Amino acid sequence: MKSLREMDYSVLQQCMHCGMCLPSCPTYEETKLERHGPRGRIALLRAVADGELEVTKALGEEMYYCLGCLACTTACPAGVDYAALFETARAEVEDARVLATPTRSAVRWFALRLVFTRPRLLRALGRGLRWWQASGWAERARRAGLMNLLPENLRRLEPQAPVMRARFSHELIAPVERPERVQRRVAVLTGCVQDLAYSEVNRATVDVLKANGCEVLTPPVQPCCGSLHAHNGDVRTARELARRQLDLIDPGAVDAIISNAGGCGSHLRHYDRLLADDPVYAARAAEWSRKVRDVAEYLVEIGFRLPRGGAGASGEGGNLAVTYHESCHLCHGQGVSRQPRELLRAIPGVELRECAEATTCCGSAGIYSLTQPETADRLRERKLWHLRATGAAVVATGNPGCQLQIENGYRAAGEQGPEVVHPVVLLARAYREESGEVRSV
Repeated sequence: MKSLREMDYSVLQQCMHCGMCLPSCPTYEETKLERHGPRGRIALLRAVADGELEVTKALGEEMYYCLGCLACTTACPAGVDYAALFETARAEVEDARVLATPTRSAVRWFALRLVFTRPRLLRALGRGLRWWQASGWAERARRAGLMNLLPENLRRLEPQAPVMRARFSHELIAPVERPERVQRRVAVLTGCVQDLAYSEVNRATVDVLKANGCEVLTPPVQPCCGSLHAHNGDVRTARELARRQLDLIDPGAVDAIISNAGGCGSHLRHYDRLLADDPVYAARAAEWSRKVRDVAEYLVEIGFRLPRGGAGASGEGGNLAVTYHESCHLCHGQGVSRQPRELLRAIPGVELRECAEATTCCGSAGIYSLTQPETADRLRERKLWHLRATGAAVVATGNPGCQLQIENGYRAAGEQGPEVVHPVVLLARAYREESGEVRSV
C-alpha cells in the first residue's frame, strides 16, 4: 500500500471541511475535540502528505482512537474515501514504529502473524478455550480470586472472551451441500470468530441458501480474510491472506461469494484494491470483489422464498418482538441496511421494532473494545440503553463482533437480556419450522 505522500492526492483533497461528518462520529461526540473527528484526522493526514507533519506517536494514538466505523462516509456529501485514508494511515504508523514497545510488538506478532494466519492453530486454541470454559475451571478461578494475579489487560480480556461452541463450522457443514433442485452455485466464508464462537450462524447461512436453490461450497479449512490485519496496519499479511483465499476459492466457478460478517465483508469487497498491483492475482481479485455479497443482500437480490413457518420462541402465541442493530461495516462499509430488515419482516410472527441510533457503533469495532475499553464501554452502554427502550425479546445483528459486544454488555450489567442473533438464524428457524425439523448446533 502506498504511503500518504505517495497515494492519489485527490483522495485527501476531497474533504471540503464542511463538518457534516462530525455528528455521525462517535469519538467526536464523546470529546467534541476537532482532532477526534474525521475532518480533524483528515487535516492531520493531509499535513503528513504535504510534508508539514511527521508521523508521530501522537498521530498514531489518534488513528487508533478512531473506531474506523465509517459512519462519516455515509454522512459525507463529497464521497471522501475515508476507509482508504484510515488503512493507509495505520499502515504508515506501523511502518514508522512510533507506537512500538516490546510487549505491543510481541502481541501483534502472536495475534496477527501467528494465530490469525493459521486456521488449524486458531481452532486448537479455540478447543483449549472451550475446555477451560466448559470444564468449570474458569468459574472456579474467578471465585478463588486467581484472575487477580493476571496483568490488568488479561484480567479485563478473560470475561470478554466469546463462548466457544462445542462444534465448529467444519463439523456442522459438508464441503459441498446441494438442494434437490440446484439453481445457483455459491461459496460461503466461515470467518474466524464466527467459525469458533457462532458456528450456528454459518450452519444457518448454508441452510437458508439451500432453501433458495443454491449449491453451497464451504471449504472446511479457510484462512482469515485479512480484515483484522488491514485495519491494524499489517497490509503485507492482509495481501498474503487475500491470495490464499483466491487460491482456495475460484471466483469464476461460483455465482457469488457469501459473507455473513459485516466487518469481514467490507474488507472482502476490496481485494481488488488490495491486490491491484499484483500481476498474478489482480484480475482474479477484481472478479472476487464483484461477486462478494452479504448473505442478506444476496437473498434479497435473488428474490428469497418467503417462509411459511415462524421464528419460534414467541412466548404465548404472540408476535416475536425483534429489533435490529446495524453493523457499522455492513451499513456504512457495504451499504447493506435495507436487506436484513426485509429478511426479518418476511418471517411470520416477527414484529420489527426500530432502535434509535441503530447505525451508531456499539464500541466493538474489531479489537477496539480491547485497546480503548473506556470509550468502548461508554458506546456500549449507550447502545444497550436504546436496545432496552425497544422492549424487544430478540436483538438481530449481522456481525459477530457486535453480537459479542452486546452479549457482554448485558452480562456485565447482570442482566439475562434478550437473545442476540444473526438475522439469517431467525430465517433459518422459520424454514425449519415448515417441515418440523429440529437442528442442534
